[in-house]
Amino acid sequence: MSDHRPEWSLPPGVTRGLWDYAHSDPIAEDYDEYFAHNRLFEFDEQVILRELEERDLSSDCLIADLGCGTGRAIVPLARRGYRGLAVDLSEKMLAIVKAKAEAESLPIECVHANLVELDCVEYASIDAAISLFSTLGMIRGRTNRFRALEHTARILKPGSPFVLHAHNYWFNLYDPGGPWWVLRNFCRASFVRDIEAGDKFFSYRGLPNMFLHVFRLGELKRDLRRAGFQVTRIIPLDPRRHRALRMPCVAGRLRANGWIVVAERRS
Repeated sequence: MSDHRPEWSLPPGVTRGLWDYAHSDPIAEDYDEYFAHNRLFEFDEQVILRELEERDLSSDCLIADLGCGTGRAIVPLARRGYRGLAVDLSEKMLAIVKAKAEAESLPIECVHANLVELDCVEYASIDAAISLFSTLGMIRGRTNRFRALEHTARILKPGSPFVLHAHNYWFNLYDPGGPWWVLRNFCRASFVRDIEAGDKFFSYRGLPNMFLHVFRLGELKRDLRRAGFQVTRIIPLDPRRHRALRMPCVAGRLRANGWIVVAERRS
């Protein structure tokens, strides 16, 4: 870890676990290998390409990857001719993106920023945006997540698409002890001021206190609409996250592992 700042000085929406994650050299260096066989990555790339092609966006349009990691989504898009804006809290991961871009002469610009404080990106300067692998859920506090969505709407041109991934709160019912977690979480959210329904803390890749907010679909849709988006497509994910959920009309809100949501910035 390269920055051990005190808890009170962490950026808005950033937990200690996320801060440590963003400043971990081993996690950044091992990121690509660790997720090399993640089937969700293949599926969400297909969704993004289809959205871009259906909207007939020119190959030189500017796409912002909000929470880009080591560039697993923006690098393939840049190889297809799209210009990329890679945004992340981790300078180490951005350095890896930059190295990939320089090695292949790809049109990717890197921006080190917190998604809750995205004032550095100009108004209506982006043609499309993506925020994958539950990046939005890594932001703590609904107010902070809403600010991140507002910034996303602000930087997008009117009518431009936004593709994001989120985990499903109710899918936790299928985990061992999951029903008890849902019950405890709901009760704590009702009585503990700084806990919201869907907030999870867990051990992850050597970090003891990683944070993730898992969403109820209505909650996610309301926040998107309030931030200035129109939801145009919702893809519920199969439990293994490698394809769309089959028969989503049958208890789809309980069975979906999560969703890939496509929204447009309203005019």
